[in-house]
Amino acid sequence: NVFTQTEVGNFYNKNFINLKLDMEKGEGLKFGKTYPVSAYPTLYYIAPDGKVVQSVRGAQNVERFLDLGKKALALNDNSEKYAEEYEKGNRDPQLVLKYIKALNKSGQNSLKIANEYIRSQKDLTTEGNLSILMESTVQADSYIFGQFIAQRSHLEKLFSTEAVQQKIVFACQNTADKAVEFESRDLLDEAYDKIKKHYPEGADRFMMVNDMKNSLAFKDSKTYLKAAKKYVKTEIADDEKELSRVAIVIVQNFRDDKKAMDFAENCAKKAAEVSGKYDYDLTYAGILLENGKKAEAIEVAENALEKAKVVGRKASTRVELFLKKIKGA
Repeated sequence: NVFTQTEVGNFYNKNFINLKLDMEKGEGLKFGKTYPVSAYPTLYYIAPDGKVVQSVRGAQNVERFLDLGKKALALNDNSEKYAEEYEKGNRDPQLVLKYIKALNKSGQNSLKIANEYIRSQKDLTTEGNLSILMESTVQADSYIFGQFIAQRSHLEKLFSTEAVQQKIVFACQNTADKAVEFESRDLLDEAYDKIKKHYPEGADRFMMVNDMKNSLAFKDSKTYLKAAKKYVKTEIADDEKELSRVAIVIVQNFRDDKKAMDFAENCAKKAAEVSGKYDYDLTYAGILLENGKKAEAIEVAENALEKAKVVGRKASTRVELFLKKIKGA
């Protein structure tokens, strides 16, 4: 699963709203009426207005998947028409807001324009300027973030307390991600300090999740395991998707660490128990096999097969192939 790779997850979660659908049932059938799918997997990159930016068929490796995302952002870039007006000296708040939004949507840096504009304003409490502050606050380690916090009460009245809190988390997360990119502990500490100061209710979860992300980047299984255990206990004890994701991430990154793999096995087992679905059983069986427990893996997979038969031929074939592979091993 390429999406669970740290670099991919960070990029796509930052720049897109991501959705995975089973095209043979439920929402997938409804989606397929507008966006036809003839092969699996198919990736659709869709603009906010519903227009298809690009669609790609077939599995992708990490590098290719990242390139596709960057290409989609570039194809959806309409910032040039606002840039031309801005360079002519137009500082109408609505134009500046549209310009910054366009830069953000296309994955470009909007801080230069935002800094220049905000520094030129005497009154930041107007609706137009507050809207620009809200849109342009994308990094906690920035001048704009300081101005955002200074106008917090006005922003909460215009948007809502929850929206402001979400923006604080968003900005701190971008700074934390940058800390990984540049291997900077100082940047990470700045993100942690600001989330604790400006949104203390969300600080523990934020730091826990980012301790996990950072330890993945540096292949630090001990730190990851410590943070992951706390995360499972306090945040996702009954969330089968997250439990399974944590298990898969451990297998992908720390398969040589016995303690980590034992924890992955426990997470996968809990996810299978909570969900009751064949695919979670299959993930659990795969990790049992990784841990040298072939007989248990076969038993769990055979149980998954019975569930898969109810789902359909495609599901049962998937499990049958897995069983054939491990029984022949």
